[in-house]
Amino acid sequence: MVVLMDPSEDPEDPLRTHRSREKTFIFDVVFDQHASQEDVYLATTQQLVEGVVSGYNATVFAYGPSGAGKTHTMLGMDTEPGIYLQTLSGLFQAIEETRDSTDCSVSMSYLEIYNEVIRDLLSPSSGFLDLREDSRGSIQIAGITEVSTSNAQEIMQLLTKGNRQRTQEPTATNKTSSRSHAVLQVIVRRRGRGAHPAEEVRVGRLFMVDLAGSERASQTQNQGKRMKEGAHINRSLLALGNCINALSEKGGSRAQYVNFRDSKLTRLLKDALGGNSRTVMIAHISPASTHFEESRTTLLYAYRAKNIKTRVKRNLLSVSCHIAQHTDVTSDLRGQIQRLKAKVERRERERRGEPGSRDAQGRASTPAPPAVALPWAHGLLLPGGGSLLSVPPLKSNASSAGIRHTHCVGQPPPLVLLWTISAPK
Repeated sequence: MVVLMDPSEDPEDPLRTHRSREKTFIFDVVFDQHASQEDVYLATTQQLVEGVVSGYNATVFAYGPSGAGKTHTMLGMDTEPGIYLQTLSGLFQAIEETRDSTDCSVSMSYLEIYNEVIRDLLSPSSGFLDLREDSRGSIQIAGITEVSTSNAQEIMQLLTKGNRQRTQEPTATNKTSSRSHAVLQVIVRRRGRGAHPAEEVRVGRLFMVDLAGSERASQTQNQGKRMKEGAHINRSLLALGNCINALSEKGGSRAQYVNFRDSKLTRLLKDALGGNSRTVMIAHISPASTHFEESRTTLLYAYRAKNIKTRVKRNLLSVSCHIAQHTDVTSDLRGQIQRLKAKVERRERERRGEPGSRDAQGRASTPAPPAVALPWAHGLLLPGGGSLLSVPPLKSNASSAGIRHTHCVGQPPPLVLLWTISAPK
């Protein structure tokens, strides 16, 4: 339980005598200033690890105002690692326990959403990326860099490399303020060892999101570019709050449409918020009285997010053909390619009129007869089964010549074109 008291209210004000100064919010777990990083991990994220290895989607994101400690919770310090390292260590430990019966591969990507554009933090030179929706309705990031990893330390090294590219600038409220939303995506592909290892593949996705904090220009004292960044941050967080409000009322008497397209952030977190994912929101607040409004809004959104219901299902990729069948299919395709090449070569010899060449029925072909020139038509006709090569436009002094009608004789192939042309007088 969290009890929030309004510091602006005067307890001796007679007009507010019967008005409570306390606002109460109830959550699954509440941490005070004495809680350690391990306490937060064990109570929030540990139960998601086994599901990811089994093929389920999971999302963890830190939410709250600027300077409340979101990045510290996710990254931590060398002496006290945060959610990132502890979750990844637990993930690889769970994979190691199943090495004898399954084959697992792990890949990761790291991106940021800055001023409503997506940047690849592992490959900043790739430019801005776009979101795409596949046939199953899942959101994909076109052109994102995926790196295969074998342990948690490799991922942390990549995270450190990516964080150097992340946009951070000092403000009046936070000397290391994150000016973008950072999203770490870890994909685990797992398949059983046996006679047919390619028949079933379980794909689990883990999203860990470090959101930029909401801020007020009057408190951060931002100007120019920093103010523009704050406006984009608040816009995306407002869209996130609207989605949380709409999803919390979904299924009730005030059900309404959920617009995930208001922001790149909400569209990317579509499955995490109301789709196929197990989601944990870690809300951060500040005890300072100057952050009362931000703390109240954060607690209100987190409280409403408890009412969101997600439909979680395992991600299974079935392969219709066995490995042995793939070999047969490849052999058949190679045979078709050879037959098509031989057919093309025969057609080329027939077109050139080479002696001894045969057609598709095995009959010996004969060279094509010479072309007949019609000087008044300025074209070429090939009789006896040839084809019309070209009919250039008539000269200006032959304007009286014209084509009366055209018709085809015979069954194709070959196609014989007969033209009735009037010569100029």
